[in-house]
Amino acid sequence: MMLAGCVTTQAGRIGSDDGRDVCRQYLVALDSTGDYYGEDILQGAAVGALGGAVVGGLASRSWQGALIGAAVGGATGAAVGYYAALQRQARDQAGIFAQMSSDLSRENAQLDRTQVAFDQLSDCRLRTAQTVRDAVKDGRLARDVGQAQLAEIRARFQGDIQVAQRINQNITGRGAQFDSAFDNAIPGGKASVVASYRRPQPVRVAPRRAVVVKYRPDAGSADVAQINAREVVTTRPGPAGFVQVETASGVRGYAPADAFPAARGRQQAASPEGGSDVRSLAATNISRRDNFSESIGNAERLAAAGGGFELAG
Repeated sequence: MMLAGCVTTQAGRIGSDDGRDVCRQYLVALDSTGDYYGEDILQGAAVGALGGAVVGGLASRSWQGALIGAAVGGATGAAVGYYAALQRQARDQAGIFAQMSSDLSRENAQLDRTQVAFDQLSDCRLRTAQTVRDAVKDGRLARDVGQAQLAEIRARFQGDIQVAQRINQNITGRGAQFDSAFDNAIPGGKASVVASYRRPQPVRVAPRRAVVVKYRPDAGSADVAQINAREVVTTRPGPAGFVQVETASGVRGYAPADAFPAARGRQQAASPEGGSDVRSLAATNISRRDNFSESIGNAERLAAAGGGFELAG
């Protein structure tokens, strides 16, 4: 009954289409990717909750005890249910590794889809806000009308973040199951792979010219900040031609690498290299989960700081 009560339609999660949201297709895409994370691997939580409810009810002879047991059992079942299922299905350790590799490969592919969907949705919101700001600046749109439109876009962006947060909760729960399984299959496995993909230390450096910080490493992406020449910021390696920049307010984005000569020599992959073995897949899974959480945090900071949703004074 508890699980059935959690089931909602997509319209219930993201609202019905009012015909005014130019980014609706990206919102639908993001929400749709979230369906995946409520399936299969979370069955361990349901089994654990059922067992916990029985134990809790027997111990206290009350429905309150059953509810407490269900909560504890659900957490425990979510953590160990996946590995227990692997042990039941696989004939030997090689079979466990083979199944984990298959599951992690599928999970990583889905995490990539979710990340792309959230990035596209966020970029659409920011570019739409930028279009409104430009229209007000050029006199094509009245200031009060522009401010009202920006407030609406910002509210939609905050709703997008809530959708991403809900998805991330399920991703985190599934991640705990993968981590538990990995540590059971290879004692200390998670700690070892986390150590293997430590990111390069950030560098504090100033650009040699004023640069615009983009939301994504793409010249056509929305602007999220402006850095003046000799303004010291934190940089990290980024995709070819870009460095990741973090401003004093904590907003992250991407800027041309040639504007930061001191950081150009440090360009390298910031995430673990791909591979088909369990260790590599586990490492890239942890990295993808971290990246998605960081993307949500960055979106939250953009929304809180204005993030282009306010007109210049």
